Amino acid sequence: MDTTTFLVLTLFMAIALVVFLIMKVRLHAFISLIIACMFVGIMTGMPLVKITASIEAGMGSTLGFLATVLGLGSILGKMLETSGGAERLARTLINALGKERASWAMMVVGFITGIPVFFQVGFVLLIPLVISVARATGMSIVAIGIPMGVSLQIVHCMLPPHPAAMAIAQSLNADIGKVIMLGMLVCIPAAVIGGPIWSKFIKGNIEVNLPALNKPEEERVSDDKLPGFMITLFTVLLPMIIMVAKTIFDLSALKTSGMAPLVNFIGNPITALLISAFFAYWSLGLARGFGMKDILKFTDECFGPVAGILLVIGAGGAFNRVLLDSGLGVELGKVLASLPLSPLVLAWLVAAIMRFAVGSATVAMMTAVGIVTPVLAQHPGLDPAIVALAVGSGAICFSHVTDSGFWIVKEYFGLSVVGALKSYTLATCVASVVAISMTLFLSTIL
Repeated sequence: MDTTTFLVLTLFMAIALVVFLIMKVRLHAFISLIIACMFVGIMTGMPLVKITASIEAGMGSTLGFLATVLGLGSILGKMLETSGGAERLARTLINALGKERASWAMMVVGFITGIPVFFQVGFVLLIPLVISVARATGMSIVAIGIPMGVSLQIVHCMLPPHPAAMAIAQSLNADIGKVIMLGMLVCIPAAVIGGPIWSKFIKGNIEVNLPALNKPEEERVSDDKLPGFMITLFTVLLPMIIMVAKTIFDLSALKTSGMAPLVNFIGNPITALLISAFFAYWSLGLARGFGMKDILKFTDECFGPVAGILLVIGAGGAFNRVLLDSGLGVELGKVLASLPLSPLVLAWLVAAIMRFAVGSATVAMMTAVGIVTPVLAQHPGLDPAIVALAVGSGAICFSHVTDSGFWIVKEYFGLSVVGALKSYTLATCVASVVAISMTLFLSTIL
């Protein structure tokens, strides 16, 4: 067996090991990825001391930036949750679009709410609104809820400042503002086609068993106790606005002016999110009657759920570093470069396969970046922002029984496994195909 064949086989064995440990042994993804790092290092003959040094370097370089960003972003999400901001967004949009277009309204709410919060948090936060709208309109909960769930998933995978999308952009050294701007062009069609349009065709074929739909509706919070729509929307979008503004500045003639250092400082994701967190403290906290003691409590509560996702992202970064330090990445790049596939299609395909195998979109994205990065040297003209979108597109796909999010959707919507597969899983696949199609289109005109 020649060296290249052995190294590629080692990679496939490492991926199979991660899948086995997560699915069969039921180990956490973080531990599984660390074990895979050591497996690759030993199999490729790395000195033992070098293996642990690579893991440490990979964790450190990945989390040095993301830990700060993720912590600040979680504050923004918590303030949206506790203030009733998500409900305000839903009520206003449904009133504006009409109850007959409730599926479109919930798609928009899911899209906006998903920017600062994790998929699971956003879904649980919005499910009472979905049930309430289903009661009020008489529409199928599938028609209303699937667009919301798909939008949350799309934003999770593709749109900074969401942590998973931010991790990919950082790993590829992509301009965050450009990823956001191009990501909006990709995410919106994917959300529309995978959400309201897809659910319109399948809603009548999905059986729902949800007792909550038949219960009397709980007393609604009065409108005057919720924050205003515009201030809520502005608060959620503020970090994106700041980062996109910095990218636009860099594309203008002013980028060489004396203002550049200040603009670059403010437009850095860390500064942008810090500004946004403090603005949220005021707009969704102090201005709503909360005191600093309440805000401190909310901040403490939001950091707990961050630990798990941070460790998984860090372990993904460690896996990427070990692939490179072992020499496996270089050999893999040679093999992949010889395939008659666009690097964007390859990035999408690897992420989709990993998503199908392990369930975690974050694991799929981090693994795909490590595998695809060596190929990018053969395509120096390819914009890293486009590659980031291709990876995110693949990770949207195949949310099924290996994904905890799939079971959340199934249980909260009262669906059978088959019903959830026919509705939500296929919706993620449709959205993924639309997203990579749009990404490929953008790559031809940029």
